[in-house]
Amino acid sequence: MAPSPTSTPSDGDAVLVERAQAGDARAYELLVIKYQRRIQRLARHMVRDSDLAQDIAQETFLQAWLALPRFRGEAQFYTWLYRIALNTAKRALMARTRDRVVTQAAPAGSDDDETFRPQNEPTTQTTPESELAAREIAAAVHEAMQALSDDLREAVTLREIEGMSYEEIAEAMNCPVGTVRSRIFRAREAISAKVKPLLSHQTGKRW
Repeated sequence: MAPSPTSTPSDGDAVLVERAQAGDARAYELLVIKYQRRIQRLARHMVRDSDLAQDIAQETFLQAWLALPRFRGEAQFYTWLYRIALNTAKRALMARTRDRVVTQAAPAGSDDDETFRPQNEPTTQTTPESELAAREIAAAVHEAMQALSDDLREAVTLREIEGMSYEEIAEAMNCPVGTVRSRIFRAREAISAKVKPLLSHQTGKRW
């Protein structure tokens, strides 16, 4: 007899979604509580504006609530929700003027700003020189992220920040897995091209 499949977090989502579709507002509130932080983090990495990210998150959950009766479970709830968040963030970006670019990165030490942490972070004593280099690398990563097209930035954010699989990203972005792999590869190449010159300056220095 085959073993019963292991339950996953999405199993609980399915129960809450079913209850919410039946009119249980508390069930939907639990889904909001579960995913609010992740949706805000995703939006913040997309638009680089904390206030706008909160607005996007609120709009995402409102749109999801309105669309919930049409949700049939073909996708997992959180990938469906992420797709709504991505589309909402796109609209927010399009609404802003082209030359208005938010350049201020999240404060150092924020436990949410996990974008491309250098693999060779200081593991011993830090120095003013190494701290300056780290800030320069972070700024280069940020600049490279902002220069990416929306599709590339979305794909690499979902992969590197949210830790989603290629299959989950394909579902969220409504595109083939091969396209997702290509976008992430191109995004990483673009970011690497910005960061490598800075890393080369650190040759021979202890990181």
